[in-house]
Amino acid sequence: MLDFSKYQGKRIKCAGLGEVLFDVLPTGAKIGGAPANFAFHCKQQGLEAMAISSVGKDALGFKARDLLACKFLPALLLENDKQTGAVHVDLSADGVPTYTFLEDTAYDNIPLTPMLLETAKSLDMVCFGSLAQRNRSSHGTIMAFLDVMKEDALKVFDVNLRREYYSKEVIEDSLKRSDVFKCNEDELPILSEIAGLKDSNADRFFEYLQNRGIDCFIFTEGAKESTVYLNDEKSLLPTPKVENVVDTVGAGDSFTATIISSLMKGDPLVKAHEKAVNIAAYVCTQKGAMPEIPYNFIK
Repeated sequence: MLDFSKYQGKRIKCAGLGEVLFDVLPTGAKIGGAPANFAFHCKQQGLEAMAISSVGKDALGFKARDLLACKFLPALLLENDKQTGAVHVDLSADGVPTYTFLEDTAYDNIPLTPMLLETAKSLDMVCFGSLAQRNRSSHGTIMAFLDVMKEDALKVFDVNLRREYYSKEVIEDSLKRSDVFKCNEDELPILSEIAGLKDSNADRFFEYLQNRGIDCFIFTEGAKESTVYLNDEKSLLPTPKVENVVDTVGAGDSFTATIISSLMKGDPLVKAHEKAVNIAAYVCTQKGAMPEIPYNFIK
């Protein structure tokens, strides 16, 4: 059983661990990366959040530091000699993105430093994904980071499968260390096959996760609906209809961050889920993955 009550009333320190990169959109380049987006939205929910990644000693690396500072998001950005990450985002007519990633970038080579490990020991929660683990260097760093965290720290694995940038080994290693798992309807068939399941039913996949000790499963189905499983509870809500979609980049990250932050602060599952769908819908009406969220969505 996953008990969120132990976090209530505490100052919650959390991080998004993995890629910090630039989303190169038709409207221009925006700072992003799923873990950084997650941290940004946790901070807006009142958590003490930070982004953890690597950037290069290049113009984009300096720009990343400046932009995260402008977002008032603390960041531990370890420098290396690789180029700062970027992804070219093409949007369909209804704002749905497809991604083309630069390879062998700074976030693929996050160094394992004493400062990084000390940061890991101080956190109450972390969110990570599979993209930054496509390179064995960052995969090893992320696994070591998770292994030294406090025993009661919450580990959120938002899988974020991208093209061929994942492996069964990465997913298995990550699941072994996770308390919460999140995926979408496109990822579920792939994950079900990796798990050896005969179908890609979300209920069945949650049973599989629970057998592995993961008692919270966040499952999104785009414009249709989303389902959140927590222990023996299940919340299913339709996705709000959004008339003026600008782009959907970062909507899923805001969704996950809002649910986790709200549960850690003591909200019941359904209330946390309702806040998440409304905030994600709002993010779809804004440019980039890190828009400021109006207070009426957060309270």
